[in-house]
Amino acid sequence: MKKLKDKIVSILKNEKGQGMVEYALIIGLVSIVVIAVLVLLGPAISAKFQDIINALK
Repeated sequence: MKKLKDKIVSILKNEKGQGMVEYALIIGLVSIVVIAVLVLLGPAISAKFQDIINALK
């Protein structure tokens, strides 16, 4: 019984995956910010590219 308890305690104290979870959360947050910026500035960027295309014609 003690062996089982020790195994469960060691699994609960394992922090190897903590760093990966933190990186995943940071990547998720950065992705959300990038998508929001593209949605907000997308039409303005598209208009600038269209101006450049028109100037080259």
